[in-house]
Amino acid sequence: MRRTAFLIAMVTLVSCGGGSSGPAEPEVSVSVTQPSTPTASTGSGWVEGDYGDAVDFEDTCQNPRAGSEFSDVQGTVVDENFWIRAYSFDTYLWFDEIEDVDPGTVSSTEAYFEVMKTFALSPSGNPKDKFHFTYDTEEWEKLSQSGISAGYGVEFYRVRSSPPRQWLVAYTEPNTPAGDAGLIRGWEIASVDGVDFKEGSDTDVLNAALFPETLGEVHQFVFRDVASGETTSVDLTSQEITSTPVQSVKTIPRGNNKVGYLLFNDHIATAEAQLIEAFEGFKSQGISELVLDMRYNGGGYLDIARMLASMVAGEEAVGQTFSKLEFNSKYLTQNPITGRTLSPSRFTSTAPGFVVSSDTDLPLLNLDRVVVISGSGTCSASEAVINGLRGVGVEVILIGDTTCGKPYGFYGIDNCGTTYFTIQFKGVNAAGFGDYTDGFSPPGAENSGVELSGCAVGDDLSKPLGDINEARLTTALNYLETGSCGINSSGMRSKPTHPLSNLKGFVLKPEPLSGAVMR
Repeated sequence: MRRTAFLIAMVTLVSCGGGSSGPAEPEVSVSVTQPSTPTASTGSGWVEGDYGDAVDFEDTCQNPRAGSEFSDVQGTVVDENFWIRAYSFDTYLWFDEIEDVDPGTVSSTEAYFEVMKTFALSPSGNPKDKFHFTYDTEEWEKLSQSGISAGYGVEFYRVRSSPPRQWLVAYTEPNTPAGDAGLIRGWEIASVDGVDFKEGSDTDVLNAALFPETLGEVHQFVFRDVASGETTSVDLTSQEITSTPVQSVKTIPRGNNKVGYLLFNDHIATAEAQLIEAFEGFKSQGISELVLDMRYNGGGYLDIARMLASMVAGEEAVGQTFSKLEFNSKYLTQNPITGRTLSPSRFTSTAPGFVVSSDTDLPLLNLDRVVVISGSGTCSASEAVINGLRGVGVEVILIGDTTCGKPYGFYGIDNCGTTYFTIQFKGVNAAGFGDYTDGFSPPGAENSGVELSGCAVGDDLSKPLGDINEARLTTALNYLETGSCGINSSGMRSKPTHPLSNLKGFVLKPEPLSGAVMR
């Protein structure tokens, strides 16, 4: 299964990065190096600089799909590579930085796609393109539309993925094997199917259990409570997991004010109704401040981000630019995927229409500031929320850590059963700003991006998400009350009170997205 292979590759990739934070590990190509342009043709028909039209090569497949809904015809890997080449040189944001490689010299589509990108570095020395990937089309469609994927319903906070490994439970999805087993945030994996997780060398066993290929697989996990040292053994059975994007909604009294808290983990289609319901509750309860917890939200549909930002900013923002997409120099006025004339995406008073009617009125809070709990997993569409709000004058306060730095997006395009995600556009806000390739940062963050007001606070895995005593949330509440960070910001790093207080890690989730997506 292509998706499983991708995830396993990521595990191998992670081990190269050790305990560094953020999305540093996925930025590296998987076992692929940039080739030199061949001096002679392989007989493939390749002519340097003559790319053709992607439509001339589409649906010509090494393994054509059967069924009337597909137009696949028999072809070869080389045919698929020609499609990738034509599509990339046409729509890729930095098409003029791609080396023209003979499709006949690379024997796999995944490897060929990996070289159809820029290898240039950003001014800070990071890879310019960190977000180039593929997904099995069938699995992508399940995931993007309803958040369905195979697994156990647990997301792991990955401190180290090479020995001595340390993965901890970040959160679980409700009504899933992991949720029903009672896994607790902060528990670390001790062993998997009898293999020591920290030092074990049998990575095949570890990967097979962490990323099951089929439904109904049963694997034994032993978890350890880091604080007490006690262990718990559970058998987890793989099943189709449906993501619950909004998992915690509460109103917290603070003096004379009411503070809304929302844990938001995915910009997928099903988030539409959940977000509307949450904001209707906030509006009816008369909240005056909002804490938006997106520390593990890797992005998704821009229309969901636009809706969320609209409900925060309210009536004065409606009609103003939320995000404007900028494509490569071939397409200054036209979207190359949709063919439509480029126009800004605007703040709105009605729902985008994924799962509710598009004429549904949105509950608008009319806030002039919002706290975003952030981390290295706060990426893409989540950053678009931050950037879009700042563009119309809403103050965004960051509590946590630097975001991932992805002002770019793409349309997922299928060919021969694989959906390709190649960077196609950059998003800018109403003020024309979109240069945050190093992320947004609170003051004092270890990795500095565009600095906003707020506080650098480590991810506190010793408390449940949404607990008012969890370090990032309690700092957020204190900041709203006093305008200062208090003892739970930088002091956490120097004077840890719990074994997990000063860990640096990241949550690496599968890469969903479709339509105009930022992830």
